[in-house]
Amino acid sequence: MRLVLSLLMLFSVYANSNNGNGYVIESDSLDEKAYMIDFSKQEKGLWRVTDDNVMGGLSNGNMTFEKDHGIFNGNISLDNNGGFSSVFRAVENLPEGARNLVIDVKGDGQTYQLRLVIYINGYRLAYKHDFKTIVNKREKITLSIADFKASFRGRMIQSAPILNSVAIREVGFLMTKKTAGQFSLSVFKLSFLKE
Repeated sequence: MRLVLSLLMLFSVYANSNNGNGYVIESDSLDEKAYMIDFSKQEKGLWRVTDDNVMGGLSNGNMTFEKDHGIFNGNISLDNNGGFSSVFRAVENLPEGARNLVIDVKGDGQTYQLRLVIYINGYRLAYKHDFKTIVNKREKITLSIADFKASFRGRMIQSAPILNSVAIREVGFLMTKKTAGQFSLSVFKLSFLKE
């Protein structure tokens, strides 16, 4: 446990040393800090795709970009025990003590996962939170960081450390489902807030 706490403290020091490709925004009126990924900015080349083909599956996904948003889309195949597609992006210098995450999205009525990734002793650990979309409706969805659950290959990790915003090194979206078919999620902004 001491080792985990020490690692989280080191993450905090490292996170505060570099701004990465996000935008730190300060609001004088609310005395809050936010780290925001604005998809109207240059996001091309920052996102990487991981599909179930790493395990022999045949699903495929992409992250493409329009003028003011990104689009995570593709097709889920259940062949060869497949069934997921994901995109991830590195982040740095998240505000300490961020409590909420707001995603500005327009979906297709399906359920997606938002994933936050930390590293412990060189091992990648993802925390997930499901969110349901409404067909063709743009909406801002607020998720509490405290509600994200650590998981590995679909299994919950009960002994995982409490998620601290300064330890987060990647953000991502994942589509997984039990039926084959297409998916499409438009993402306009993703913000970490201290409120």
